[in-house]
Amino acid sequence: MTSGFKKYTLIVIGFIIIVVAITVFNANQTAPQTSIDGESSTKKQSPTLLATTSTVTIASPKDVTINSLDELKALFDSLNYNNESWMQGNREVPRLTFESVSETWQHTSNQIPVQTKKMVFFRLMAPLILVANENVLAERDVVKSAALDDRKLIELANKYRIKMASEQQLTEAEKQDLLAHIDIIPPSLALAQAAEESGWATSRFTVEGNAFFGQWDFSGNGMIPKQQRKELGNYGLARFDTPLASVEGYVLNINRNAAYQKLRQLRAQLRQDGEPITGMQLATTLDKYSERGQDYIDGIRSMISYNKLQQVDEAYLSDQQPLHLISAASSKAK
Repeated sequence: MTSGFKKYTLIVIGFIIIVVAITVFNANQTAPQTSIDGESSTKKQSPTLLATTSTVTIASPKDVTINSLDELKALFDSLNYNNESWMQGNREVPRLTFESVSETWQHTSNQIPVQTKKMVFFRLMAPLILVANENVLAERDVVKSAALDDRKLIELANKYRIKMASEQQLTEAEKQDLLAHIDIIPPSLALAQAAEESGWATSRFTVEGNAFFGQWDFSGNGMIPKQQRKELGNYGLARFDTPLASVEGYVLNINRNAAYQKLRQLRAQLRQDGEPITGMQLATTLDKYSERGQDYIDGIRSMISYNKLQQVDEAYLSDQQPLHLISAASSKAK
């Protein structure tokens, strides 16, 4: 292995320096899994585009130590989580979580070839988005089947700011409004925004507080930017315990914040018409996500198009056993 390749290995392992949970097949499993890049002409509708979920029992995770970039790629290949599989039309994605992004990635990821850097980012982030969507669809199923006075329904209405928790029941109109709030975020949109807002997981807010989406926090517990705009009050960037929590916070923000009402209305219309819910379409409503307005929208749509992220809207999660992928450096530190 050359010294340059060793350097790339250390950088990539730095991204997953704590713990990554990746789904694996049994040795005799033949059903395909996929990567997050590559091209395909085969279309397959993703379960994340459907307004229903099924209960899947996931086995306890198993720890696996990764010593190099070669080993990481070999693991992806063993899972059919690679470019070749994606080009063949496979859209199954392994379940993956990780605890944080290391400073090694922050300071040296610019030395990695651009396509490798994007591959690592997209392959590690996409499963988080699919998991968050899976959880949202489970909540959606509760709403669809619950009686108007069901406590679970009222608790969800409170979570999404439709009704106070002290209320005894919802009206049918409120239940339908709640359904409009509880729905998926297209993976292509979330991936593009995560890359944009976190600088491909290199911003100090991402490293310090798992902040991948630039969400503000006015509680006083946020991470203070170096150039805080005093006219906006005592705000900071929201911090999260894990990257998955950051993704879930982003999804909740989009689903209940009044600023994104247009997105929810368009999504509900697409759902009603039986049309796919895509990132390219929903991105057109994000004029209030950034001060850049239309320029921000154009940038997100351009990122989706250039990186062919529309294909990730077809992806779905594997129901196979998760693995905890641990970097060799982290394992030795323990």
